[in-house]
Amino acid sequence: MKAVRYTDPSGEARIGRLDGETITDAGPAGPQGFVPSPEAWAALADAGGAQHALGDVTLAHPVEPRKILAIGLNYRSHAEESELDVPSVPVVFAKFPSCLIGHGQDIVVPREETRPDFEGELAVVIGRETYRADRASAREAIGGITAMHDVSGRRAQLETPLRQFTLGKSFDTFGPLGPCITSLDDVDLADVRVRTTVSGEVMQDASTADLIFPVEDLIVYLSAGTTLQPGDVIATGTPGGVGDSRTPPRYLREGDVVEIEVSGVGTLRNGVRMEA
Repeated sequence: MKAVRYTDPSGEARIGRLDGETITDAGPAGPQGFVPSPEAWAALADAGGAQHALGDVTLAHPVEPRKILAIGLNYRSHAEESELDVPSVPVVFAKFPSCLIGHGQDIVVPREETRPDFEGELAVVIGRETYRADRASAREAIGGITAMHDVSGRRAQLETPLRQFTLGKSFDTFGPLGPCITSLDDVDLADVRVRTTVSGEVMQDASTADLIFPVEDLIVYLSAGTTLQPGDVIATGTPGGVGDSRTPPRYLREGDVVEIEVSGVGTLRNGVRMEA
């Protein structure tokens, strides 16, 4: 089952169930959008409101998280291309929730950022409050999955000795999320395909089988001392193939279109433009 947050033809923010190319309305969107709790999924399954063609509405990022916890160097292929050792524990940084945009909205690169890069990722959305999870309860904490583009300003990220991950990855519009949240029915988190194209060229194509730290292990690690709240987002890392590691580097340019395809979710698509 897939949930979207969208703006209907009257301009109101709504929640809907996405079936193919049709959205069935499930009621007004609350302040957090769609928080994928068991109760929310049950209500979505029973939705019987007005129907809209997907192409007739504007999609927003589906959830407003309190926290976005992101993981660096979590694919072996990305650690190798970065010429860094495989980490012994997860590398964690934050993205500001204010960076989020939805499917179809433009990524706007600040004038100062000279090395804007792409990172397609599987993101998981927490569905129930979780503290000090074990591996079994970690799985139960996941309310759904979605696609995330961890847009990365390498100039800002790498220009200081301690590396400003949070700043370089949190510029306005640097967090496309969506187009929907998918329930875990029939999803094998150990084998989710993540594929990134930039203006039609395949840049990243991998499976979560290449993750250094599987999703459940990330939740165990993150929830040791930090309460994960419903709606929180965990971006699980990006595969090899990022622009900064290519020869020559391939950074985002004016007019590019980036597509992040996550199996079971669909394709998150955003254009790129440079700040005037």
